[in-house]
Amino acid sequence: MVKLEITLYHNPRCSKSRNTLALLQKNSVKPLIVEYLKAPLNFRQIAELCKKLNMSPTKLLRTGEAIFKEYYLGQNLSDEDAINAMISHPILMERPIIVCGDQAIIGRPPENALTILKT
Repeated sequence: MVKLEITLYHNPRCSKSRNTLALLQKNSVKPLIVEYLKAPLNFRQIAELCKKLNMSPTKLLRTGEAIFKEYYLGQNLSDEDAINAMISHPILMERPIIVCGDQAIIGRPPENALTILKT
């Protein structure tokens, strides 16, 4: 049996992200942790995440963030615009994201993380 690497796109200031990490660790999973606010993703990486999530980049945006409301509210953003917004302002990327192989899931609620481990 091949053991797949689990990657967690993590914001340690986010309670959902912390809870997801704790849940993974409780289930003996030691994910590769990517603190995307410290090491922002590039265009290709975000596009790949969206593909694994089976989600449009516009759906990955955190539209409730103050920075979104200040710069993007009321705009009809294309997928490219959404990715560029997340590159410019990584806080706009939904979190946490758990990646396992060619699949990914958002850890909201944190228990979602367990579903990807069963696939």
